[in-house]
Formats: sequence, C-alpha cells, structure tokens
Amino acid sequence: MPKSKLELYEVLLNALVDRYLTIDSLSYECGMNCVLVSKRLDFLITNGLVKENHCSKKVLYSLTSRGVAICKTFAITKRLEKMKTTIAIIDEALHTLPVLSDTEKRQKGTR
Repeated sequence: MPKSKLELYEVLLNALVDRYLTIDSLSYECGMNCVLVSKRLDFLITNGLVKENHCSKKVLYSLTSRGVAICKTFAITKRLEKMKTTIAIIDEALHTLPVLSDTEKRQKGTR
C-alpha cells in the first residue's frame, strides 16, 4: 500500500532532523524520486516547516523550529499509539485470567 501524503511529509521531516540535506540526498534517504521530494518540500517550505539554505552552488534543506516541533509531535504520537496497543493487550490478558474465588484466596492464605 502506498504511503499517504502525511506519511511522506513525516519521512522527509525525520530525514532532516539534525541535518542539512540536498534534494538528491533526501531522495536517497527517503526512497522517493526527486520530483516527488521537490513537490513535498515546496509544501513544507510554504508552511514554514523547512527552509532552504544556499551554500556555494548547492541548496541545502533543514528544519525550522516549527518543523522540529512537528517532528517531536509525530514521535510522541507514535509512542502513545504503541502504549495504547500495549495497554489493550494487557487489559485483554487481565480479563482472560481466571478469577480466584474467596475460598481459594483463604486457602492459599492459610498455607
């Protein structure tokens, strides 16, 4: 199943965390073609998440402070989703465990 636009933006933002990259480097890093990367970068630049840095004859891209905040939000959201899944599994396991009756509890307590 192909990735959604949001997932592609997330991949690009994660690739740019703590690094300056060219379009070619981003394409390689994210596994996308240069045309698609360019289109997605235009959107991210327009919305203030990525900035262009001109260095010699190259154009390097990096995250803005807003882009960093969005990356952190994505990371927190992923962690919360994992926790939600784990809690659901634990909850299900707790419901499937046999419940000890009061007499069994007393018998175990006297041994």
